[in-house]
Amino acid sequence: MDKPQVDLILFADEEQRLTSLLERLCADAKGRAAFLIDRNGRLVATAGATAGLDTTSLSSLVAGSIAATGSLAQLIGEAGFTGLFLGGEESQLYLAVVEERLIAAVLFARMTSVGLVRFRVTQGREEIGRALADFADPGLGA
Repeated sequence: MDKPQVDLILFADEEQRLTSLLERLCADAKGRAAFLIDRNGRLVATAGATAGLDTTSLSSLVAGSIAATGSLAQLIGEAGFTGLFLGGEESQLYLAVVEERLIAAVLFARMTSVGLVRFRVTQGREEIGRALADFADPGLGA
């Protein structure tokens, strides 16, 4: 059975650091918008063009999608999947688990390369993971 998820509590400077990392991820991935969501479906940070999006519903649905995908992974004998790609006619969404606590979601146009987004999200996951480690032990980093 999975451990219950504990809410991520951030100080203002920690939230700003995550937002800055997400802004860079969004720009590097050529995304329209990027989101950092906890496993409970709470929106932690956003970047890019989020006006007009129901970010509350998006966050809940992203968390539910990752939970369902995790269950599918277990059914086929995998520990989990690192990413989930959803493609539509005009927009695409790439979701990736970050340090088992958060989910990075990047919304991007159909003409943007999925490979680029996946590569940049992988880099961004590592940077966000380092930031989370710093928050847990402030003596370690930035």
